Amino acid sequence: MLTLEQCLGNISPLVCVCAHASIIRPLPMIMTPIQSAFSMSGEWSQKGDTSLGERLLLVDATDSIASGATIPPSSSGDGVLLLADGSRFTGQLFGAKTWGEGELVFTTGMTGYQESLTDPSFAGQVLTFTYPLIGNYGVHAGTSESAGVWPRGVVVRHAMKNPDHRDSIASISDFLAFHNVPGIEEIDTRAITRLVREHGCVLCVFGPLEDEDALRAHLGELTSPELEDLVDQVSIDEPVIVNEGATDALGNPLPRIAAIDCGIKYNILRSLCCQFEVVWCPPSTTFAQAQSYGIVALFCSNGPGDPAHPGKATSARNTLAEAVKANIPVMGICLGHQLLGLASGLQTYKMRYGHRGANQPCVDLESGRVWITSQNHGFAVADPDAGMLAAHPSGACSPAGENLHGAQAKVRFVNANDRTVEGLDLVDRPVFTVQFHPEAAPGPHDAYPLFARFRKMVDDHYGGVN
Repeated sequence: MLTLEQCLGNISPLVCVCAHASIIRPLPMIMTPIQSAFSMSGEWSQKGDTSLGERLLLVDATDSIASGATIPPSSSGDGVLLLADGSRFTGQLFGAKTWGEGELVFTTGMTGYQESLTDPSFAGQVLTFTYPLIGNYGVHAGTSESAGVWPRGVVVRHAMKNPDHRDSIASISDFLAFHNVPGIEEIDTRAITRLVREHGCVLCVFGPLEDEDALRAHLGELTSPELEDLVDQVSIDEPVIVNEGATDALGNPLPRIAAIDCGIKYNILRSLCCQFEVVWCPPSTTFAQAQSYGIVALFCSNGPGDPAHPGKATSARNTLAEAVKANIPVMGICLGHQLLGLASGLQTYKMRYGHRGANQPCVDLESGRVWITSQNHGFAVADPDAGMLAAHPSGACSPAGENLHGAQAKVRFVNANDRTVEGLDLVDRPVFTVQFHPEAAPGPHDAYPLFARFRKMVDDHYGGVN
């Protein structure tokens, strides 16, 4: 297991040191998201960090652009967007010169488009922004949520060609072109949003208007990205100590935890590092391996795709179940919440259109307080009593499963709009999960104290000694 310093040191050119081998291999200057676990950018900005935590140097999706890398020409000209239900929209192309394809979803955030584009939870999807002006303030160095852009296409009403902000280093079209992600604008995004809300998320393709026949044929062959092991695509391969030797303001060592990466956002890492010494672990990490790192608690992150997928998501679910059986503190966010639900014998299911945006109200059933939260998910945990609320017309859901750890799960948070499950507590165990994102980025800070709740849970569990 490596420290970030050991991964990098003063090595030049950039290299990647494998955690289980003594091989040092050069890295290209344009790094993949997987390689981001082993490298750091030379510059870092506090902007976009809601935690105001320690200075973490992580590979950002803007690093190469900020360093002067050549941005390929953006696409242009007439384009067409085709939906699997037969709907057809015409617009203008921007971003990369390639076809877009995936599951069409929408997000309602008015700002934070850079954070959304770099959120690994959008892997496999074509992202529609409901706010009509996207790209106003450009793209900023050091404020991404990962090292890559994850949607397979972007749909907007208007993409700003000339952003107006002193810190902008690129337009949204340049940013997408650099990461080989296509976009289409001048689309009636209101009509798309109404369609998806009414009929559910659908597969789609888009590209040049002259390719319409080929696009339609390709759409007929397109399969759901949820069949892919998306967690494997967006997560690291080797464990890394993010902030080795971290201490609190009095110089006391912070307790060490394992953060299981299913597509973790950078601001989750920053937020955890305010409370813990963090070992950033692949989703295939077993509980025995995590224990060998000297951890006192386990965290499971957000991520894309179906939580019941038999690949890396199931590996993470099994690790969560073993941690609960061992009676150590556990916290999960988004996909991590869904995986704990599965491990608790609850079902998960595909939602009609999910929750994606920065204004989702959630009710704490214990206090009655309403929190405004940031969310990005298309699956949910079935309510033990009410069942599958706001479900997709396809009826896609996990099979009935068994409780893998023996503890009883109770619903702690529900969505104020559709009453879907937004959080779980395990009875008489130091374990809780939330469907929403307390780290925000982008979004409100109402739920940020949940990281402090996790730290207090760890301290209380070990009597203040860990």
